Amino acid sequence: MGTFKLAVVVVLCMAIVGSYTANAIDCGQVGGRLIPCIGYLRGGGPVPGACCGGVKGLLAMARTTADRRSICNCLKMAASGFRGLVPANAESLPGKCGIRIPYKISTSINCNSIN
Repeated sequence: MGTFKLAVVVVLCMAIVGSYTANAIDCGQVGGRLIPCIGYLRGGGPVPGACCGGVKGLLAMARTTADRRSICNCLKMAASGFRGLVPANAESLPGKCGIRIPYKISTSINCNSIN
């Protein structure tokens, strides 16, 4: 009986730890959602539907302050390292997709100020 209780505790601990790691947002996830946006970010024009789907997906992922800050930091790093990025296109992207985010996508944003 003691072995069964230990097994239950181990499984519960694994489930709890797994849920925390599954909820962590990384820059690979953020970048992956924005791949369909590259053409718009470089040259403007119409925003592809898949791009807006990715942007809306990021918004849905941003449930907590930590999530929003993580996404912001990833966007900030991407904006600073993306060759050919037109800053005005990056800033206007959420609006073009019909959503609002609480910060600009730019290299000058202080992500720690986001709640």
